[in-house]
Formats: sequence, C-alpha cells, structure tokens
Amino acid sequence: MDSKDVKQDASCCSPVCVHNPHLDALKDDVLYHFSLGTGTHDLPAMFGDVKFVCVGGSPWRMKSFIEYIAAELSMEDPKAEYPNICAGTDRYAMYKVGPVLSVSHGMGIPSIAIMLHELIKLLHHAHCTDVTIIRIGTSGGIGLEPGTVVVTKQSVDATFLPKFEQVILGKTVVRNTDLDQSLAEELLQCSKELSQFETVLGNTMCTLDFYEGQARLDGAFCSYTENDKQDYLNKAKEARVCNIEMESSVFAAMCKLSGLRAAVVCVTLLDRLKGDQLSSSHEVLHSYQQRPQILVGSYIKKQLKAKAAHK
Repeated sequence: MDSKDVKQDASCCSPVCVHNPHLDALKDDVLYHFSLGTGTHDLPAMFGDVKFVCVGGSPWRMKSFIEYIAAELSMEDPKAEYPNICAGTDRYAMYKVGPVLSVSHGMGIPSIAIMLHELIKLLHHAHCTDVTIIRIGTSGGIGLEPGTVVVTKQSVDATFLPKFEQVILGKTVVRNTDLDQSLAEELLQCSKELSQFETVLGNTMCTLDFYEGQARLDGAFCSYTENDKQDYLNKAKEARVCNIEMESSVFAAMCKLSGLRAAVVCVTLLDRLKGDQLSSSHEVLHSYQQRPQILVGSYIKKQLKAKAAHK
C-alpha cells in the first residue's frame, strides 16, 4: 500500500467527536449511568470494533434485538445468553455481538439525552470510527395504517419546526435536527427489497409528553376538545408529519454534533386520527414491534456483506 492509499484510508475514517475541553483534565471519565469508566474498563478493547449502534426505549426490546441480529449474522449461537454490559446499574441495558451494540435509552428526551452523552463519550474513548447509529422504536401514526414503518426524514418539534431547544445556563440554545438523508434512503431501499411491510419516509414529531403533548384525550388532564385535537393533528399532517414519538429531536441533534451517521426507524401502533388507545391484540402489536428490528437487521447484514466483498 503506497502513501496515497494510506491517506485515502485515513480520510475515510470518521471519528466520534466530543466537544468538551474539560474532558482532557479528567484523570478518569466515569460513565456513571452505564457503570463503566476509562479508569476501570478497557473501552477500546471492549468496544473498539463497534460500527453499528442500535438504541431503543425498552431493555427487553434491545436484548431481543441483539439476539435477533446475532442469529441474522450467524455470529454466535442464537440460543446463547448475552450478558448486560451495564449490569452494575439499573438505568440502562447494553448488549453487544460483533460490531453491533444495542443500548436501551428509556422514555423521553431527558432519558435518551443522558444515555447519548455517555454513549458518545464511550465511542470516543474506544476510538471507534465510521459508526452508524439507529433508533428503533414505536410511535403513533398520523393517517397511516397501524404497522407502517416510518423512516424519519426530519425530526420536528410540537410546532412542526425542525429544531431542538435546550436551556443551558439560563439561555435557550437551538440545535439542528437534521438526520443523514442518504442513510434514510438506504433504509427505505432495504425495505423495498424486503417487501414484507409498508415503509414510508416522512417527518417525525418529537414531543415532551405522551398525553397532552400529543393531543391525547385520555390523560389525567385535558383542556381541549376532540375537534381541537383533530385540527392540531391535521395541521401536523399538512406539515408532512407521519408519526409522533418522544426522542427523535435530541437524538438527531446530538448525533449531528458528534459526527454520527444517524437514522430513526419507528413502527406506528395506531392511527392517531382515529383514536388514542391501542386496540390491536398483544400478538399483533408484538409483530409490529419486530418490524424496525427486521429492517435494521437487514440493513446491517447488507452493509457487512458489502464490506466483506470489498476486502
């Protein structure tokens, strides 16, 4: 390999960036909510080969995903036990097989933001490069049949604007919520090749709450009418919002800041224009929840196969 090839290979490696000069002054960086740290664990040895990170709300769902992906990639015995790397804490769960890391993030913006701070630092300390991160989850659809998978084009707030706002030192900081468009298109193409379920590309509305924030009529408090709800959801539909969840905005903002190639893939469990509560059977809902992992699993398998073919 000549110097030109070396230079080209180096330029293709995209590191995971942190933007915090204070980290350099830390003797040990404790990733408290993961029960991991630079002084207690060899993070490069444990995670240095990670190329794909999948995150989702439920610890059970993320364990299910790692079992599924292990079987898909034929990397390990699908009946094997996969230990929770974060067993020292009950905040999050983390599982790994080969280059795939699966992490739970809890529910809502605060929970996923805490997890992402520590995940981004973990990937940075482990010297990971060219990492793709995908959130898989469930959502409420707007004008879509239950079971439809939505690949997020752009995350918008409850006023349909593509931004994430956070108050830092008493001042409102606005961050961009753009996601990787080429990754979204690749996932959409992958779904077409699978041809197992309907998949669409559209905007995702990220809210601060499951009930009033999503115009539900079945919370403990409600100060608006059915007509008010329908008007709001139809305005969301006009803004090309396809689904509603509670994590995509901060996920998009933080991944963009850290240089991570990111996507959001969520299945819709109901059409919010037709109701607020789930009416499908447990079996049907379970089959719906498997769809994002089937799509993302297929994408990862395809990427690893392509990479192996180029070696």
